[in-house]
Amino acid sequence: QLQASGGGLVQAGGSLRLSCAASGRTFSAYAMGWFRQAPEREREFVTGSNWSGDTTGYADSVKGRFTISRDNAKNTMYLQMNSLKPEDTAIYYCAARFAYGGTMYYFREGSYTDWGQGTQVTVSS
Repeated sequence: QLQASGGGLVQAGGSLRLSCAASGRTFSAYAMGWFRQAPEREREFVTGSNWSGDTTGYADSVKGRFTISRDNAKNTMYLQMNSLKPEDTAIYYCAARFAYGGTMYYFREGSYTDWGQGTQVTVSS
């Protein structure tokens, strides 16, 4: 089970940190990702990490502003979002797939088997 939290309302240029807590699994064996869905748009990839956090990838729209990290000892993944823009407004979802030992992160929705419930991020201009 994945539980995303940390969303909220922030002004443009501000920061937020999202968390995704995992339970009922060996968190360190899972590749993780963040996706987002804005109103009337399809869900899109934001960032992903392999099981260890050594390999990460980002959508071009968030490169240099967002940072994914994970604390396997706490079974938690984070998304630090800086320099937020109104176009970052969306529901943010965390996702997981078993990938122990892998060196890849995954950017396709279909690659993930487990999803959190989402947390709303709203950036005002």
